[in-house]
Amino acid sequence: MKYFSMFSGIGGFELGIQKIFPNAECVGYSEVDKYAIQIYKKHFGGHKNYGDATKINPDTIPDFDLLVGGFPCQAFSIAGKRRGFEDTRGTMFFEIARILKRKQPRMFLLENVKGLLNHDKGNTFTKILQTIDELGYDAEWQVLNSKHFGVPQNRERVFIIGHLRGTCSRQVFPIRKNDKLFDEETGGNCIKTSNYVKVRKMAIKQLNNPKHSNNRVYSKNGISPALNTAQGGNRQPKIAGTLTGGGHSGGLHSDMTVVQSNFRIRRLTPLECERLQGFPNNWTKGLSDTQRYKTLGNAVTVNVIEHIIYCMRLYI
Repeated sequence: MKYFSMFSGIGGFELGIQKIFPNAECVGYSEVDKYAIQIYKKHFGGHKNYGDATKINPDTIPDFDLLVGGFPCQAFSIAGKRRGFEDTRGTMFFEIARILKRKQPRMFLLENVKGLLNHDKGNTFTKILQTIDELGYDAEWQVLNSKHFGVPQNRERVFIIGHLRGTCSRQVFPIRKNDKLFDEETGGNCIKTSNYVKVRKMAIKQLNNPKHSNNRVYSKNGISPALNTAQGGNRQPKIAGTLTGGGHSGGLHSDMTVVQSNFRIRRLTPLECERLQGFPNNWTKGLSDTQRYKTLGNAVTVNVIEHIIYCMRLYI
């Protein structure tokens, strides 16, 4: 199996793929952040970096079976002004679409924040699905939470799988477990028609599901009551909040998880953040703590990617 990786970060997609396809061949990747590249090269030194996605010539990329990428969650400021493929120009999604149009891999797997679903009242996601349809792919999507895949982090992300139309690929989503709460929180939808209005309504309904909630232990007004009234000197949350890419993902500020130890509050360590994202210990060692927090906050959770690839394995 051959794949091409875009907006690769520190290699979360690569690591997840490697766990299911040990002999998979990465024909290349695209990343511009120098700190992420440093870590990526440390672990995947043989992979070729095609650099800035906006400057990639698709004809220079060898053929591949699967495209993966966690494209940046930009504002999509022009979404809704025109139609379909044209509406995605100027966004990083367009760079993915541009390569899909030329290379036509059998499948693709994309990741983004769940807010993509109701951005611009659902119009952005509708345009993305419409673009995928115009490129000759059937698409399915699902919001998945990392806490259901073996890591104690409340991290909800939308994943989009595309099947090249005319192939024998079967629907992968919804991924479910024998857990009622998991089934209620998530859902999978496959679009094979042009009924984008219906899809937009489903997306917004799913995003606004009240069961989608973060489990924080730190509030804007200071230490939460749970920490203030803790008996004993140690307290840790069972589920950490979402790691972010702000460069201080373990820091003591209003929306981050903290740990109480001997009545002292501390932030998460880079090692703990690596574990929360499913990476091996010291995966990001060699960077400053600030950059370790940032690159880990921007990464995909390896466990989730591994599970999705496992479900896709028969159809790639």
